[in-house]
Amino acid sequence: MRDQYDFTNSRKNPYFSRLKKQVTIRLGTDVVDYFKRLAEETGIPYQSLIDLYLRDCAHSNRKLELNWQLPAEQAS
Repeated sequence: MRDQYDFTNSRKNPYFSRLKKQVTIRLGTDVVDYFKRLAEETGIPYQSLIDLYLRDCAHSNRKLELNWQLPAEQAS
């Protein structure tokens, strides 16, 4: 390796803004624990696993099916 490098003619990565976007989301502790266990098994960081899973959902246009029901004591 050189002691010093000359970056005077360098330019910023044009794809930098498209790489990742930092967001804050709230996840259940059970969800985080699940991905952390999976991370230990696979050797992939848990945040990367979450990103990969969500990316797969987005690319396959997967939709979440929700069926909200009131508990029996509130239904009557």
